[in-house]
Amino acid sequence: MTRKAGMTREAGMTKKGAGMTQHQHIIDESSNMPNRTRMTSRMLQSAAVAACALWLTAPAAAQEAPQVITLDQAIGIALEYNPTVQQAENSARMGTLSVLQQKRELLPDLRLTTSTAAPYGSGVNDPSLNAGLSTDIQVPNVYSTIASLDQARLNESGGEYSLERARQTVTFDVMQSYISLIEAEEQVRVQQENLLSVERQEAQIQAFVDAGARPISDLYQQQASTAGARLAVVQAERTLLVARMNLIRLLQLDPFGEYAFVAPETGEVAASFAELDLEALSRQAYAQRPDLTAAELQLNSAEQGVRIANASRWPTLSLSLGYGATFNSRDEFGFVDQLDRGHGGSLQIGVSVPLLDSTTGITRERARIQVENAWIGLQNTRQVVAIEVRTAYLDLELAEQQLEVAELQMRAAELALETAEQRYDVGAGTLLELTQAQVSQVRAATDLVNARYGMLLQQRRMEYYLGSLAG
Repeated sequence: MTRKAGMTREAGMTKKGAGMTQHQHIIDESSNMPNRTRMTSRMLQSAAVAACALWLTAPAAAQEAPQVITLDQAIGIALEYNPTVQQAENSARMGTLSVLQQKRELLPDLRLTTSTAAPYGSGVNDPSLNAGLSTDIQVPNVYSTIASLDQARLNESGGEYSLERARQTVTFDVMQSYISLIEAEEQVRVQQENLLSVERQEAQIQAFVDAGARPISDLYQQQASTAGARLAVVQAERTLLVARMNLIRLLQLDPFGEYAFVAPETGEVAASFAELDLEALSRQAYAQRPDLTAAELQLNSAEQGVRIANASRWPTLSLSLGYGATFNSRDEFGFVDQLDRGHGGSLQIGVSVPLLDSTTGITRERARIQVENAWIGLQNTRQVVAIEVRTAYLDLELAEQQLEVAELQMRAAELALETAEQRYDVGAGTLLELTQAQVSQVRAATDLVNARYGMLLQQRRMEYYLGSLAG
């Protein structure tokens, strides 16, 4: 290598002169660096590559674990951040403030007034100080006052029942969305298990074809079944993703966050509601539904509005009290004596009798129309409650029967698939029979998942329609 370097230097001196010789010497010296130096360079390069790889994989390793959310936690989050519940809470607080305002309308107001005067002219400067207390009491007819206070209290109670129903509605919506999500996860599991089964079957058929025991058409047919199973998995995963996003939207969560939703304990599916009498369920709903109670209170409030409108025909009594004193700095008497000598008070009583008011009749007619509308709303709510309870009762009975049928079909489909696999393995059955048995088993498993969670959802719906769902 030294000889080669020398030849290179000679060639460089011949062609490009002495300046090139020095440059070429540097190159040759670098090419002749010790092995330890070259090894160190390779180690540094390897370390740099490893550091870059570690830096690139660090974000994935540093990812936070997904937030675990149970059904109860999801309900709590929704009740805290749901806009409908927040608006209902504000309405309930407004009702409380209205009651407080009506109570304060009965109290008199109290005012402290002060004034000073300093006249100038002809060398006279007699400043004076006036101070006094006054109050006005507006006493409308007692009939109107009591009706206004009763109406405010009824509106306050109605707002509280409306808030309770809003919380029940949000709770049921979260339950429904949560159960749909868990059901979608179960459907993904069913399709994944089916994909594994058909892939094993495809491998077995491949072995049969290679051994000449089965025609190549069986392999092609099974490959088509495997492709269909993969598509079913993709479709189930998309349904799961949509269900997750719906629940995240309902809970007002960060759409870019990672969440793990825990499946609730279903336990034994009961049918206690289906064993009850439909008339007894209707009576229970009439007694428990918060929205029905709110409609009744709204009717009572409208009736109080008629009382208030009729009270405008009665006289109104007003009472005004005043007390004051004067102080003059140039007066010969002292401050206390002046207040004692210059104090005074007033009392005014007024009575207002309405003789002709063009708006009184319109106000009373409007109040009566509001009563009629409230009565119509109450009757409609009662009708809706009765229909909802009856529909939920029938749906619950149907869900119970569907669950029983789905369990029977699942057992039959599993037995049929096992038989078809054994017949095909020994050559007594065809691939078409095996494929049909597999399709039936997957359909039965899907129906069983739907039936189980459908039964659970119908139970929660019945509680919601009865007004007993905890919100």
